[in-house]
Amino acid sequence: MLFVPKSRKFKKSQKGRVLNKINTNISFLNFTGVVGLKSLETGRVSSKQLLAAKQAINKIIKKTGKVITTVFPQHPVSKKPKEIRMGKGKGAVDHWVCKITAGSFLFELKTKHSFLSLIALRAAQIRLPIKTKIII
Repeated sequence: MLFVPKSRKFKKSQKGRVLNKINTNISFLNFTGVVGLKSLETGRVSSKQLLAAKQAINKIIKKTGKVITTVFPQHPVSKKPKEIRMGKGKGAVDHWVCKITAGSFLFELKTKHSFLSLIALRAAQIRLPIKTKIII
């Protein structure tokens, strides 16, 4: 099951932009997590990429810990089908993305085993399109 919002006021939206507000000085975790994954650059992460990263974390830590996802994809990206002529309105919603600023936390882990959480977050780093850093 992908991360998709239940309802929105408007079905489609414009692309907008991700501002380069750099909060790289923030090193404390929002929740009671022990280890966190922090973004170092701005960008857009799709719901498939977030789900793949979360599944990679869960596969490694299993039932020894808890994963807290601090971001949620709530911006729709529309796309027109291939070989369709220009015009005739905006395309249908293709996928959902999350706009991430530099310095925001993506995942937080609460585990007894710190070495397992480091391995799990390294597996999640591979699956994300932006540069990230593990914060202990």
